[in-house]
Amino acid sequence: MKYKLIFVGKVGIMLEKLKSAKGYPWVVVGLLWVVALLNYMDRQMLSTMQEAMKADIVELQKAEAFGALMAVFLWVYAVLSPFAGMVADRLSRKWLIVGSLIVWSAVTFLMGYAENFRTLYALRALMGISEALYIPSALSLIADWHEGRSRSLAVGVHMTGLYVGQAIGGFGAILAAALSWRLTFHWFGIIGVVYGIILIVFLHENPGHEAAPAQRISDRPVKKESIFKGLGVVLGTWAFWVILIYFAVPSLPGWATKNWLPTLFRDNLGISPERAGIISTLTIAAASFVGVILGGRLSDNWVRKNIRGRVYTGAIGLGLTVPALILLGLGHSMVPLIAAGLLFGVGYGLFDANNMPILCQFISSKYRATAYGIMNMTGVAMGALVTTLLGRWKDHGVSLGVSFAVLGCIVIAALAMQLIFLKPKTDNME
Repeated sequence: MKYKLIFVGKVGIMLEKLKSAKGYPWVVVGLLWVVALLNYMDRQMLSTMQEAMKADIVELQKAEAFGALMAVFLWVYAVLSPFAGMVADRLSRKWLIVGSLIVWSAVTFLMGYAENFRTLYALRALMGISEALYIPSALSLIADWHEGRSRSLAVGVHMTGLYVGQAIGGFGAILAAALSWRLTFHWFGIIGVVYGIILIVFLHENPGHEAAPAQRISDRPVKKESIFKGLGVVLGTWAFWVILIYFAVPSLPGWATKNWLPTLFRDNLGISPERAGIISTLTIAAASFVGVILGGRLSDNWVRKNIRGRVYTGAIGLGLTVPALILLGLGHSMVPLIAAGLLFGVGYGLFDANNMPILCQFISSKYRATAYGIMNMTGVAMGALVTTLLGRWKDHGVSLGVSFAVLGCIVIAALAMQLIFLKPKTDNME
């Protein structure tokens, strides 16, 4: 017993040293990178394993039923994102992240046991609830651990986890063929739960994050702040509305590429759906990976010389997506389409790496998760809207190429608004 206590004590000391180490902020990014990968991989696998699941769940043979299954996740995720942000601003983000990961991983595991559409639908909705808690908590935690010089790069590195997870999820059909779709869900669910236990040990909340109960001054307790106060503060900040529009508009082409680019590649190039899916997914994911790293380094260096450096970096990224979307719409051969996909991915990566850092220039650290929760809700809602809209236009004879070109023109308006109105005075609003 004595030796066990000594061992536990030494482990505790080691973990405290790790937490206070100079490089620990990057340990946080590394730990959350894996969670980000699992986040996108678990949600994407269903879409790629549709064919394998049809034999066991006959309702999935109808496109309408599959669409409903994908939509319920988006709508639940969107509606709960602001609430998730408000909770993250008041409670320990570490435990919200751990709890979120373990719940959605358990849901992934249980999806392997689904025997009918109703069970699958309920589990997909539950996944939307649990995954909604992750992004606001993770990005605000990273922003608090990385102030100033490394913030955009840290956010960018974390975002690469999402892209890698999306790419791996794109191979769900191959995994389903090798293991069966049920075993694929089981194994990735188990991996997520085990990793959640690892996070309990190594992930720590930033010391500056105030999530404790009411503090006391002398003998009088300070009145506990309402959970909705942050919502009022955020919505009462005029710059946030500009950031919200700036974030929401590019979400239209962002989600359009996730959901419709494989179809566009298939239609414009006349290739098989499997080949179109792999080419389009890897093109965007690889380019976005480069874009967020480049955008993080550029922004962190630029902001030291010019306080609008982060705004300008995001603007360059958005600017690159405009010709990319037009080229995606007009291209009918492999080289221009892949070139357009690469250009879009790099541009969107530059944009993606700087959303939270720009938000930090206008919103206090006390309310950043709330603000990003609202942004996340709006972005996902735009995704659900554009996915439906492009499908409706396609049914009425409007090609996806024309739709992508139209989206490029819409982005120009958001770009102009950003450059005209976003004029930060500090890089870290307290």
